[in-house]
Amino acid sequence: MEREFTAVFEKHGRWYVAYVEEIPGVNTQGRTLAEARRNLREALRLILETNRRLGAKQRSRGARREAIAVEV
Repeated sequence: MEREFTAVFEKHGRWYVAYVEEIPGVNTQGRTLAEARRNLREALRLILETNRRLGAKQRSRGARREAIAVEV
């Protein structure tokens, strides 16, 4: 499943700082814009996987899971 998020890149001196607007904690940096993009994709993937695993551990047996969509 592919999802779309908003990536923000800011140049700070010799580094590019990057973060995802919609998900706090997804941030990284890179010496080039391409490196910052790669690092941000990896950080986002890791955060989503971790959140999914943590959610599974905390969920009760009778919990119902379903997809939800919103238009923004």
